[in-house]
Amino acid sequence: MGSVEEEQSLIEQGSIQEELKLYAEDGSIDINGNPPLKDRTGNWKACPFILGNECCERLAYYGIAINLITYLTAELHQGNVSAARNVTTWQGTCYITSLIGAVLADAYWGRYWTIASFSSIYFIGMSALTLSATVPYLKPSDCIGDFCPSPTTPQYLTFFLGLYLIALGTGGIKPCVSSFGADQFDEKDPSERVRKSSFFNWFYFCINTGAFGSFLLVLVQENIGWGLGFGIPTVFMGLAIISFFFGTPLYRFQKPKGSPITRICQVLVASYRKTNLKVPEDRTLLYETETQELIVANRKLEHTDDYKYLDKAAVLSLEEARSLEFFNPWSLCTVTQVEEVKILIRMLPIWASGIIFSSLYAQATTMFVQQGRAMNCNIGSFKIPPATLGVFDCVTVLIWVPLYDRFNVPVAKLLTKTDNVFTVLQRMGIGLFISIFGIAAAAVVEMVRLGMAETGTDVSLTVFWQVPQIFIFGAAEVFYFVGQLEFFYGQSPDSMRSVCSALGLLANALGSYLSSLILTVVTYFTTKDGGDGWITDDLNEGHLDYFFWLLAGLSTLNALVYVFSAVNYKQKITS
Repeated sequence: MGSVEEEQSLIEQGSIQEELKLYAEDGSIDINGNPPLKDRTGNWKACPFILGNECCERLAYYGIAINLITYLTAELHQGNVSAARNVTTWQGTCYITSLIGAVLADAYWGRYWTIASFSSIYFIGMSALTLSATVPYLKPSDCIGDFCPSPTTPQYLTFFLGLYLIALGTGGIKPCVSSFGADQFDEKDPSERVRKSSFFNWFYFCINTGAFGSFLLVLVQENIGWGLGFGIPTVFMGLAIISFFFGTPLYRFQKPKGSPITRICQVLVASYRKTNLKVPEDRTLLYETETQELIVANRKLEHTDDYKYLDKAAVLSLEEARSLEFFNPWSLCTVTQVEEVKILIRMLPIWASGIIFSSLYAQATTMFVQQGRAMNCNIGSFKIPPATLGVFDCVTVLIWVPLYDRFNVPVAKLLTKTDNVFTVLQRMGIGLFISIFGIAAAAVVEMVRLGMAETGTDVSLTVFWQVPQIFIFGAAEVFYFVGQLEFFYGQSPDSMRSVCSALGLLANALGSYLSSLILTVVTYFTTKDGGDGWITDDLNEGHLDYFFWLLAGLSTLNALVYVFSAVNYKQKITS
């Protein structure tokens, strides 16, 4: 009789296990707050709305960013250095504001409502920018001969207000969209985990699809008018918002898990307060809660032996051992919480590699455009706007991503019995080394262009000589930026995924600011003795090639430091 009851019990347990497999097991919920059914929510069925949102939003962003330097020089009458500095500063702000969105998403609002809120701010900024190029009172005056009147204060204010509202809006949603898309895949399901890796490839594909469409806007801006050229991106931003909300019933949502900044500070304060306590040799004596509800992260993290000073935060004092029910989180932290801080520290050298890479990438919308303007842009009677050459970068990405995604996994399983030919860190490293060749190619092209200009010949170098450097940068992007997205999502603590995605974007911000700083420093030192400098309004009188070689040297040093850091990187271990 007992054996029959045991058999029945096993059958019931088996049916419960089968029923549980119908639901996502990563702690996510559906729109009604219930565990999400796998066949009705998330996965690829939810991703088209997220990818459509990203595609339209990127078209809106690049529709402004890609030719912004031309608007500043042609309409606001700024010089090359001043305009380039304004562009890179704005681009940096677009990335640095991602920290605001990341903290709000992880701690309070969740990724869905953070995206919805900042998208509205984004749309308001786009509308203001369109008004600044359309309404006569707000539109800068045209030049009269050689005289170019300065814009009025209301014109400056409206333009830059719209521009920096865009920076706040795009920054707020940047760290959330890729993470929200990855949230649609259950990490505890092996098949969905593989699809999530593929999602990052297609996410970057959609970024460049939007960027590809924005190059047509450059033709509109320079041949029809800036009002329409800014108005079309505004419409696409509206479509991005609509696409995002349409997918709401299909999404899986991760609950906000408390302020990551508070959790980090608690570990630092607790370890400082226990400076005089000794960390036990037996690491199992360190404090870790047994109940999942008391852990903010979804999964516990295994203890690691580096940065042992931080382990003091998880050491139980005699008083705490007697009254565990009332422990103070500012004097006692879990091992998981301590390991979260260790993960962030280990990420820093990898994160820093993105700063130099991003400073190189910033040249595509600044110095590459100005270099193109000094070249022959004509095909018969048609003049090509140099900013449109970035289309070759997009084409490179649009070719590389499907190839990498479709051949990477099959080849990896054949050769290495894994799901990827390259690890994420190897992929990023390859991107860094490819970028060196891209900036070196730009320097060589500039040397040839200057050589032809010095001869005084009427024949100038065609702008299509820029295509190789742009193609090389496109390949570098696919390896580095997609790898960076996957690295920060995969290696981050569960409670800090938006914040860690923002770290990658912060590197881009600092790269843009670094580009501005290098421009300022180079201009100062190359003009202080009365010389023309390397970067002049008339590039034929300067040496832009020296500037590119300087960036190539910095990038080489950066790649070597990255290799050392990647070899010594310790992966996250969950239990």
